[in-house]
Amino acid sequence: MIYLPPLKAVLAFEVVARHASFGKAADELNLTTSAVSHQITTLEEYVGCQLFLRTSRGVTLTVAGERYLQNLSGALAIIADATHSARLETGDEILRVHSSPSFASLWLMPRLAKFRAAHPEINIRVFASPGGSDFAKGEIDLDIRYGIACWAKLRVENIFTEEIMPMMSPSLKSRLKIESPEDLLVQDLIFCERDLVQWPQWFAANSTGICPSEYSLHVDRAQLAMDAAVQGFGIALQSNKLADGLLKSGHLVPVFPGKKGIRVHQHHLVFPAQHANQKRVAKFVSWIRAEAKK
Repeated sequence: MIYLPPLKAVLAFEVVARHASFGKAADELNLTTSAVSHQITTLEEYVGCQLFLRTSRGVTLTVAGERYLQNLSGALAIIADATHSARLETGDEILRVHSSPSFASLWLMPRLAKFRAAHPEINIRVFASPGGSDFAKGEIDLDIRYGIACWAKLRVENIFTEEIMPMMSPSLKSRLKIESPEDLLVQDLIFCERDLVQWPQWFAANSTGICPSEYSLHVDRAQLAMDAAVQGFGIALQSNKLADGLLKSGHLVPVFPGKKGIRVHQHHLVFPAQHANQKRVAKFVSWIRAEAKK
């Protein structure tokens, strides 16, 4: 016989631990705060130890609570995978992919119809948000992450090498006389706050001793920076891969004939190693590798 704790209490524990708050957990679970507190008390009585320290500032996990959460996260992931596998037995093949909003909009979505055409048996769901997904919750099969590859215990594959270079609208380029990196110092530059490569790094890489102290526009998304550049607002410093469609269509052009770009690896496929055994994930990984080489 398998002795399981009250599953409602286990769910309440995971949500409270994630939010470090009874109130926020209550909002997510659509319960009252007192009901959530009662669930935690029930679980603590069941396991025979205190799982949270309750203070005026909120709640924190005890040592026993941290250990329980660590073990529980793996169990919840197993349950999620088992449930998903059971759904697949009915023919409901669903691939859940997460990425940053800019990558999803600028690179993935224009190509996704090709994947659907090649694999009509797979229904794909795309979730886009700035932060990475939590695989322990069992909600995502594969993540496309932006940044420096430093995700322990996860399989990480770089998608492509990108060239970060200045780009602008053709009409703006025709009005300006830009021949060297120094000429950009007096131009309207667009600053994207989330980018790994910023204007100071670009100027340093191109042997310019100084860089602007002010920028004409600050944005927090690559897509916004490119949209502003297309409208002639200024010059953007962006990835040639994310701007591929705009560059090919002529809506944006490189500022310099030699491009003067900085080569980086900043978009990665990230997923738990065991997900590689799932056919839907393997098919998507194979497809995106082929697309990235084009």
